[in-house]
Amino acid sequence: MPRIFDDAQLHTPTDAKTRRKLQDQRRMAYRRAIENYAEQCQLQRELADYPELIPAGYLLAAGRDERTAA
Repeated sequence: MPRIFDDAQLHTPTDAKTRRKLQDQRRMAYRRAIENYAEQCQLQRELADYPELIPAGYLLAAGRDERTAA
């Protein structure tokens, strides 16, 4: 996977504190992405246990949208 570099970072020298802060920001963004993915997978597993609820919820939401449009 290619890394994307910010041109501003290449031209300005950063001290250790700033470098650590940037690394922490990247690390936290990566961690949030992993947690979000795990939550989505868990939700999909929970919904798979009750497949009969998915079409009913979809039909109810579609009916509400039609009533508000009319």
